[in-house]
This record gives sequence, structure tokens and C-alpha cells, in this order.
Amino acid sequence: MYFRSLFAAFLFISLQSCTSEPMDFDAVEARALQGHAEAQHNLGNMYERGKSVPQNDIEAVKWYRLAAQQGHAEAQAILGSMYDQGRGVAQNATEAVKWYRLAANQGNQHAQYNLGAAYYSGSGVTKNNAEAVKWYRLAAEQGLAFGQSSLGSLYLSGEGVTKNSKEAVRWIRLAAEQGLAEAQSNLGVMYERGEGVPENDIEAVKWYRLAAQQGEATGQYNLGFSYVQGRGVPTNFIKAYAWWSMAVAEGNESASKAKDNVTTEMTRQQIAEAQAYATRCFENDYKGCD
Repeated sequence: MYFRSLFAAFLFISLQSCTSEPMDFDAVEARALQGHAEAQHNLGNMYERGKSVPQNDIEAVKWYRLAAQQGHAEAQAILGSMYDQGRGVAQNATEAVKWYRLAANQGNQHAQYNLGAAYYSGSGVTKNNAEAVKWYRLAAEQGLAFGQSSLGSLYLSGEGVTKNSKEAVRWIRLAAEQGLAEAQSNLGVMYERGEGVPENDIEAVKWYRLAAQQGEATGQYNLGFSYVQGRGVPTNFIKAYAWWSMAVAEGNESASKAKDNVTTEMTRQQIAEAQAYATRCFENDYKGCD
């Protein structure tokens, strides 16, 4: 039996910023030393990126903290992210949540998303799916694709909110249309199952392919099944084997067994063609691979 995966992304976004001030190090440092929050944030960003100065996460945290303590929302969000990852500071999920919350309450969409993820996973805060929904929704309504995808996934599972497949599709589609590969893969699954939308194998393949071409392993895995079963595309064991090979390389362990199963239906020449196809796809970053 071939199994299709539905992937829900509940990860923390690693944050870096774009700056508006001219990025002359001496000028930014001078303003930062005078106590200007935006300059402190920008100086932290320069240290974090190693731009015009050797990369140094400890210095980045120092300057982000000074800006964050003055209420700079983006600096607060980034400082939370650095606490989450233990970059430039000891990893501390509780401190991460503290800074995410300060930024989220100012409307920072990335902090809202990460605070939602903290509530969903119970990282640094008591697990609370309803709170996760609240913060994901705020990020989603601002157009953040990760927030839209995660909110849709909770509507699909009924965690923290009444299960509603149509709402799930609505939010997941918004993220998929922004190019979020995980959402594209999930939207494909929903079309294949007829969950929240009329069943449509051609649409399922369309979204699997878009995810697969971004290197998203679940989309590659599911696209391989479409080729084996001839759902939405003509049956093609060569392409199924190739996409499963790529999914294995991208970290999907289940694709390895599926690939082994399909080899019993293939000749040596077909296997060689599939391997060559997969190699070309890797070398061309999936461009032209269908």
C-alpha cells in the first residue's frame, strides 16, 4: 500500500531584517552609541550578517537587545529568534517567548507566527492550541504564508478551532499561491482526497509538482505516487522512481521503500533512465522536471 503524507509546518521562523538606514558601519555605530534604536537594530543586523564587520552573533545580540529594550518591534522579534536558536546567547525558550510576545503585541507578523508556534509546540509556554490559532491568524491576516499554512492545517485537524475543511483550503491556498512549498504539497493532498474541495487529480498533480520543483520532499513523494497510479498524469514508472529518488535525497525516508517496490515493475534500462533523469533534475535545480 502506498501512503501519502500530509505535511503541516509548525516551525519557528529564523529572522533577519532589511534595513532602511545607509549601511556605513561607522555612521551606524555612531548613531547606535548615541542611543538611536533603529541604528542599534541595524548595527545588530550588520554583526549578524557579517556586513562591513566580522560576523559576530554575540555582538548582534548585544545591539538587538538595546534596540529591543527601547521597544523596537523587529529587534524584539529577532532577539526572540536568537534565544530560540541559541545564537549569540544561551538557548532559552522562555526568553524567546517573552520577546516574541512584546513584538507580536506591536503587530510584528513574524513574532506573531513564532508565538503561535510556541503555543502549538509548548516551547517556552504551556501548550495551548487555541492560543496558537489566535496568533497564527493574526500573522495570516497580515499575509504571512507560514501563518496562513499553519492556520489552515489547524482548521484541517480541528486543533484549537472547530474543524472546517473549507476554511483549511482557503488558508492553505493563500500560502500555496505565495509559493510556500509545504502549503502547495498539502493543497495537492486535499485535491486528491476531495477534502474541502471537489476531488481533482489533475489539480492535485499541479500542486504536487510546484512543491516538488522547489525540492519539497513530501511533494516529490506524492508526485511519485501520482505517476505510479496514473492519477492526474499518465502512468510512468520512470518518473515515479526518479521523483522518489529525489525525495529520498531531500530526506523523505518513506520514499526509499516506495522506490524499492516500483523497481519490481521496471527493467534495468528503465531504472537507468530514471536515475539519469533524477541526476539531471538535481543538477538543474529541478528546472524543467515534471
